[in-house]
Amino acid sequence: MRKEDYLREPVEHIDPRAFNAVPLIEGMRKTAFQARNLARAAEIYEAMLSDLDCTVILCLAGSLISAGLKKVIYELLACNMADVVVATGANIVDQDFFEALGFRHYIGSPDVDDDELRELHIDRIYDTFIDEDELRVCDHTVAEIADSLEARPYSSREFIREMGRWLSERGLGEDSITRLAYEKGIPIFVPAFSDSSAGFGLVLHQWENPERHLAIDSAKDFLELTKIKIASRETGLVMVGGGVPKNFAQDVVVAAEVLGIHVPMHKYAVQITVADVRDGGLSGSTLKEASSWGKVAQGLSQMVFAEATLALPILVSYLYHRGAWKSRVERRLSELLASEAPVGALGYHSFHGDRGAEGEDRAGDRRAP
Repeated sequence: MRKEDYLREPVEHIDPRAFNAVPLIEGMRKTAFQARNLARAAEIYEAMLSDLDCTVILCLAGSLISAGLKKVIYELLACNMADVVVATGANIVDQDFFEALGFRHYIGSPDVDDDELRELHIDRIYDTFIDEDELRVCDHTVAEIADSLEARPYSSREFIREMGRWLSERGLGEDSITRLAYEKGIPIFVPAFSDSSAGFGLVLHQWENPERHLAIDSAKDFLELTKIKIASRETGLVMVGGGVPKNFAQDVVVAAEVLGIHVPMHKYAVQITVADVRDGGLSGSTLKEASSWGKVAQGLSQMVFAEATLALPILVSYLYHRGAWKSRVERRLSELLASEAPVGALGYHSFHGDRGAEGEDRAGDRRAP
């Protein structure tokens, strides 16, 4: 087979606005197993959105964008259903930024000759394909952006903001999460930033600029997200998958305590995962277990042991059509962090906004029907 025979049918992204999952979730409340758990998770997420004191942190792990969930996540952010994103580099760089450059993921199969794929420069993500030659373009674009910036340490949030700016200034990626986050002032943290195409691009940047280059400061990531936690009255976690994003977002409660600043545990938390609880790994560890570490409060938390491509579109469609998001305003936390204001300056009203007519207009401007 030729390369074009494999890269023939692009993955199409699900639009959560195109169907109304409200009756389905309402029906699931009176069922059992993971259906009932998903319904309770929807109720808890809706409570986060209705609690205007709550800063919502969205955690993304696993291969989500390549699997057709980009529009689900895009609409979630466009409708102010999350104020902060913590993600893997694969989702933000290899998949979202990659597609913003004009490339696609393709429908494939696990039942193929992987040696043949390697010879054709095709990479496989279970049952989807991606062009390795196009990924190299993504790597070099990251290096190009790095070359254009001041040589200093950056948090991943700062660098991803520059990636969003780069797209916006060139009119690329109108449906990109990275560009949307830049334009809405939503901070995106990728605590394992080099574990992605960003890593290859930054290796190239540092190789070609050995005396003067930028670097990613993971401790600055941790400090910035901790500042957001300190400045928030309440916080809620929406976690898709587990891994580093989950732990990073949960740990800010303890980080604040290490700084000598008492903050409440995350008040709300939902997690969608298929990871096993029994092996002691973080991805499957329950939110109840996180309470023992002082990270997540009990009562308003729910584990959903389901695969994300099934559960997340239903969850976001439910929330979109229920409309609790219309009462929320943009926090624009990235802009406040960029100002390097002291923690005390990131007061509640500085990013939660006064809820007047103007706030209502801003909340409804982007996606209100």
